[in-house]
Amino acid sequence: MKEIYLDNSATTKVYTKAAEAAFEVMTKVYGNPSSLHLKGVEAEKIMEEARKDIADALGANPDGLYFTSGGTEANNLAVIGGALAKKRRGNKIVVSAYEHDSVIKSAKQLETMGFSVTWLMPDENGIITPASVFEAVDEKTVLVSVMLVNNEIGAINPIKELCTAAKRKNPEVLFHTDAVQAFCKIPVKAEKLGVDFVTVTAHKIGGPKGIGALWIKKGARVIPNHFGGEQEKQLRPGTQATPLIAAFGKAVLIEKETENERRERMSMLRDYFIGNLEHAEGIVLNSKENAIPNIVNISVPGIRSEIMLHFLENRGIYVSSGSACALGAKSHVLAAMGYDSARIDSAVRISFGRETEKEDIDELMAALKDAISTLCR
Repeated sequence: MKEIYLDNSATTKVYTKAAEAAFEVMTKVYGNPSSLHLKGVEAEKIMEEARKDIADALGANPDGLYFTSGGTEANNLAVIGGALAKKRRGNKIVVSAYEHDSVIKSAKQLETMGFSVTWLMPDENGIITPASVFEAVDEKTVLVSVMLVNNEIGAINPIKELCTAAKRKNPEVLFHTDAVQAFCKIPVKAEKLGVDFVTVTAHKIGGPKGIGALWIKKGARVIPNHFGGEQEKQLRPGTQATPLIAAFGKAVLIEKETENERRERMSMLRDYFIGNLEHAEGIVLNSKENAIPNIVNISVPGIRSEIMLHFLENRGIYVSSGSACALGAKSHVLAAMGYDSARIDSAVRISFGRETEKEDIDELMAALKDAISTLCR
């Protein structure tokens, strides 16, 4: 049975060349990048080259790029660390209601520390509007966090406009965006967005799990939550995961080389899939027209997400019921968009990858129709 992997927003297959880069560092350039001898200097050179390549792809200064264990840690550091760095100026943060759990739970942790949180709801197109940000920010607001691309419905937020609105209301406010689902998928120029913090990770773009980064604008400050040595300018101390960093850098270079072709393919696949959905009864499209092309969220009311997931899995098709980090919990994203429980309970996220073909979508459509005819009797 052919394997059809359509859960690329959860994680991706590692590029062979990225895995080889990690293996090379593990077995040959294995020195500690903080060591002063030749082996350490060689490892440090590889790490700094990767830092530059990742920062270049992000449209940012490499001096502001700090390696972390992944997107979750980077989000924690930006939201909690950023808010604590500004606590003398105020005790309020503004966060979109459909963020990744690592941002949502960071905001809730800040509530236990005396901060208040204003939750921004998306509009009918799944977008956070500049007007809602402007209204929510006040003189006590120290940080705003809105993701660039939503991980469940693919909505693309106008981050530059949101950041401008926030800083027009309060010039001292820090602005964070989780760009995990956007990085190397759509153009991201961190310094032109005007934001203070940007989160990225490797495993969504053909790199390994366990490595991500937080970019911090010059002049912005966070309070660290790790303590130890001098690594990463003491912001994220501990011996750097050089093999993973090298693989991250290699994955970024590969993505940059193929970005135009890949974006065209993703748009073609999305159009082909949605075109098929128009002729299929019982399937509702949750993603909007402005969504990133590699993510399509649908519902099949009457069939719970988990049941559909396993029905498709038995046919070798792998999709998601939402964010992998939520472990099957009901989608807070669709709830924030005001969808009813039947639509939320039956939601499925399809996310295309570099190996997805039109034939895979044909197989998916046939399986969805089989599920409707079999499970909705």
